[in-house]
Amino acid sequence: MNTHHDVLIVGGGNAGISLAAHLRRLGCRDVAVVDPAKTHTYRPLLSYVGAGRADLAHAQRPQGRAMPSRCHRYAEAVVAVDPERRAVVTDRGREISGNDLVICPGSSPDWDAAPGTGDAVVGSAASTNYLPELAAKTWTLMSSLTSGRAVFTVATETVPCGGVGYKPLFILCDLWRRRGVLGDLDVTVLVEDRRMFALDRPDEQLRAAAERYGVRVVTSARVGGVDPEGQVVRAETPAGAVLYPFDALHLTPRHRAPEWIGAAGLSGLPGGFAAVDPETLRHPEHPRVWAMGDAAELGAQRSGGGLRKQVPILARNIAAQRLGRAFARYDGYSVAPIATSGTSLLLAEFDRQGRPTPSFGLADLQRSRPWTYAYDLFMQPQLYWHGILKGRVGSA
Repeated sequence: MNTHHDVLIVGGGNAGISLAAHLRRLGCRDVAVVDPAKTHTYRPLLSYVGAGRADLAHAQRPQGRAMPSRCHRYAEAVVAVDPERRAVVTDRGREISGNDLVICPGSSPDWDAAPGTGDAVVGSAASTNYLPELAAKTWTLMSSLTSGRAVFTVATETVPCGGVGYKPLFILCDLWRRRGVLGDLDVTVLVEDRRMFALDRPDEQLRAAAERYGVRVVTSARVGGVDPEGQVVRAETPAGAVLYPFDALHLTPRHRAPEWIGAAGLSGLPGGFAAVDPETLRHPEHPRVWAMGDAAELGAQRSGGGLRKQVPILARNIAAQRLGRAFARYDGYSVAPIATSGTSLLLAEFDRQGRPTPSFGLADLQRSRPWTYAYDLFMQPQLYWHGILKGRVGSA
């Protein structure tokens, strides 16, 4: 079976569906999306599910409801790509091709990057909010603690929205304090980077929050492995390996792209991420192959907020390629919504050089506030379902 479309999109998450909606709004009549998922998940809400502030049902909808109208949908998994022909082969043996091919299937936890992590999160003492089916387990595990050792890990390399690893930490610390058990807990956060956050003001506020709750902060600590049975995390630090015992562990796992990206010769990078021009989002050797989102290496922090810039840029550049016009360029914009308590949150916006790039001039969003927390928890999900996925939000 061979089917051809004008634009073929691999991936039905935020990137793929919002791009399909943008293309439809720009007048593209033949857009196809290939993704096997039956359920669409608004992933930023999973941090709140893991902290007991939201239900998983509020973060998910049937994939068919999330799809733009008048788009072709293939509920199949891609197993191979031919970039020369801009064609993919699915697990059902179907070949689908496009005049333009967009690769945005997202990424998944790379459990092999740190031995034992995959076994740990399905055990009784560890979890991760990066898998929808485990987010509620994080809440059950952490909310039952009244004493002992709680360890959280925060990583940014290859991780989507790495800074949100702080959300469960500080929301749960606030819960433990209100319950009167925080003083009986030894809480540690292992941070992969040299600082808690790359920008000065968010870093200062995160350190102040850690001091307020009595959280031990260990920077330059990369998770090297976990002993699930012994309940010990091994952190690789400049001074060597250090072991951290835990009674409850929340992991932020490193991620990798689907293997078929590298097998098609589109990567050559650690983690198998698609190697495209980080500004135009076009592959250097295959001018009608594009990539964005978590599966692409764009030299920027991976985030849903970044897609608000990437999606319209890629949509416009497909048209620019066909019309011989100048390309729009992505500056690496990203945003990290970081909770510093159970009721306040800051929004760190920055480009790939680490320079602050605020979206609004009326408010200092790098200052943690209750209203930004409420916006992130209650309003942003509605904007996602009714605006972003409909192609109504985003500017190049």
